[in-house]
Amino acid sequence: MIKQVIITKLSKAFDPILLEVVDQSEAHAGHYPGAAAGETHFKVTLVSALFEGKTLVERHQWVHRVLKDEIPKIHALSLILRIPDQI
Repeated sequence: MIKQVIITKLSKAFDPILLEVVDQSEAHAGHYPGAAAGETHFKVTLVSALFEGKTLVERHQWVHRVLKDEIPKIHALSLILRIPDQI
């Protein structure tokens, strides 16, 4: 459920050229309670023209603002945020 919410919110906010959201929770089952059940660790790759002219920190801050309601529910969020020229 959280994965789909992340996909929906990022798609709406960034009109991505590429969006990949991977639930990596199972790989972290030993170090975080509940990770094996899923939806605690995510890797997001997002490519959007809207990131043009933004620093990496600004891109991260923007994504965090969009996902402000989801971030407290997860343990780890890995972000790869690029502009089209970087793919």
